[in-house]
Amino acid sequence: MNLERGSVEAPQEYDAIIVGAGINSLACAVHLGAKGWRVGVFEQANTAGGAVKTLELTEPGFRHDWAAMNLSLFAGSGFFKAHGEDLIGRGLEFAPASHCFASVFEDGKWLGVSTGTGESRTRIAGFSENDAKAWDKLCEEFPGTAEYVFALLGNPMQMHIQGKILAKALFRKGFSWTAGLARLLLSSPRKWLTETFESDHVRATMAAWGMHLDFAPDMAGGAVFPYLEAMANQNFGMVIGKGGADTVTRALLSKIQSSGGEVHCGKRVTRVLRTGGKASGVELEDGSQIKASRTVIANVAPEGLMKLLDGASGDAVFDTKMAKFTHAPGTMMIHLALDGLPDWSASEELKTFAYVHIAPSLDQMARTYQQAVAGLLPDEPVLVVGQPTTVDPSRAPEGKHVLWVQVRMVPGEIRGDAAGKITETDWAVVKEIYADRALDMIERHAPGLKAKIISRAVVSPLDLEADNPNLVGGDQVAGSHHLSQNFLFRPAFGHATGKTPVDGLHLTGASVWPGAGTGAGAGFMLAQKLGGK
Repeated sequence: MNLERGSVEAPQEYDAIIVGAGINSLACAVHLGAKGWRVGVFEQANTAGGAVKTLELTEPGFRHDWAAMNLSLFAGSGFFKAHGEDLIGRGLEFAPASHCFASVFEDGKWLGVSTGTGESRTRIAGFSENDAKAWDKLCEEFPGTAEYVFALLGNPMQMHIQGKILAKALFRKGFSWTAGLARLLLSSPRKWLTETFESDHVRATMAAWGMHLDFAPDMAGGAVFPYLEAMANQNFGMVIGKGGADTVTRALLSKIQSSGGEVHCGKRVTRVLRTGGKASGVELEDGSQIKASRTVIANVAPEGLMKLLDGASGDAVFDTKMAKFTHAPGTMMIHLALDGLPDWSASEELKTFAYVHIAPSLDQMARTYQQAVAGLLPDEPVLVVGQPTTVDPSRAPEGKHVLWVQVRMVPGEIRGDAAGKITETDWAVVKEIYADRALDMIERHAPGLKAKIISRAVVSPLDLEADNPNLVGGDQVAGSHHLSQNFLFRPAFGHATGKTPVDGLHLTGASVWPGAGTGAGAGFMLAQKLGGK
């Protein structure tokens, strides 16, 4: 039940209260509800889903994914394995993409990864036969490597669990292989890519995936993401939501309702109530108080958690760690309603790809990242151009299309323009000007795009944060994933399971291990911990 603002009064007590209605919250509520818990979810926005929602942002009939578009992590998650059949029965439907991602380059060339037998290899061989052979080797070894990588990333970050996985790898694969896996997990994208491939075009195509998180080419710990995305897309393809990413949200809401739970939108939680040092409920913005007989779960960024605790958990060390939690640079979104798909100069075939990256080199990506971190509008940001209607035509009227453009990276607070052209520093003004810069970049690779635009909606980093306070400064990944803030240290050492110093209060969401994405891992693992598997 997705209750709109003020439509129904919330009951005065639940077994569990969850703050925020993002995908981790909803997955947690589904699993706890399946275990007999009565769950109440309270969301400040008027629509549930967090980053996973679909809106008519431009014109009637044009459905745009607000932030998240790729649902592959959800489809492959442990949560979906446990509850997917029921969700499909409640209307969840995926649209598969066999042409997953591509990159276009200034020299007019392009490279893409598809699931068809030999397609990706043939394209790579056009740049380097040695790289094609390296690709063959990666594909051959992927099943054995994936078993352990997915196990590490898909389990609670507790030493005894992760230790067993590594011990199993040592026993079955040997020390040398296990050390190689550890090296991959610790390497930067540039280090792994330059060791593996010789073509700059191939390296850049893979490295673009690091920029979906906050892994610029030289950031340690980032290599695993380009590796996994390339291999997973080659082997399994990609899925987006049929009709929009909110197909997931709607199915989750239906499941929560069926188990007696409720999701209340337009209800901002301002404080976690404590009785005898234990979390006992929440207070809403209107002053009403709702009790939780078992637990309170906060799907918030660390600074948001401290606000709910009036600045003090009772553990000064924990409070300091939460205050020092670091966010990644921001993102700007451009949503276009189009008369037709972009006419990519490099190849007509690019119209069939779910994503087209404009990220021409490792050095350009590194420069873009550093400019954003310094508070500068990048002279040429990395662009992730999503073409959902080539995969799922139902998102737009017949013959029309939507374009989903993610502009990475940008500063949440503007201190200047790396190109020296934009003098304004207010995102309310800058977003339309900067959108023109991004569209000019696409136009270079797809002449005539601007003439096809029916309408556009630009979402600044601060617009993203206003809708979802977890996205601080437009940080779509809810916190940096650099090694100092990942694995055992997400969000801080000793708290990767969502444990807080307040008895009965748990933290979940993308700021908690295993981090960002649509896999709902943090919410599902917490629900298993509380309610059982």
